Amino acid sequence: MLKKMKIINYEPCYAHEIADLFHDSVHQTARSYYSKEAIEAWAPTPPDYLKWVDRLNRKKPFLALHDSKVVGFIELESDGHIDCLYTHKDFQRSGVAQSLYLHLENEARKRGINRLYVDASFLAKPFFEKHYFKLVKENIVHRNGVKLTNFTMEKDMAPNE
Repeated sequence: MLKKMKIINYEPCYAHEIADLFHDSVHQTARSYYSKEAIEAWAPTPPDYLKWVDRLNRKKPFLALHDSKVVGFIELESDGHIDCLYTHKDFQRSGVAQSLYLHLENEARKRGINRLYVDASFLAKPFFEKHYFKLVKENIVHRNGVKLTNFTMEKDMAPNE
């Protein structure tokens, strides 16, 4: 676990850094699960920074910072959808995703969200299983003319009565 890491709400000054983190993370970590064509369809080179600025202004992710550097981000939509969870390629397996997820879950509870769901990649699926998400279905999605596989997963957050 990174001792100096903190989680903050999105700030626009980090938009390009987040876009680069996403691109580099997908290109470095997904190689054992996806083809080169699939990776490029998922995270095109170079990143479309204008598209990312627009997306991030709408999604307002939570950011993990370490020494003022973005080392991860996660997005929570109002209906409980987790749209992105990515960790910087140099900070894999250091507790970044875990910290971001726990922050998101706490925020979801504060907002009264009773169900979380995600379309997880092959790489992310075990992470969400560890956090008690259940598989709903396997999906084939088309991105830039390439087929990608992901998994719809969900977690009941309703308080026990």
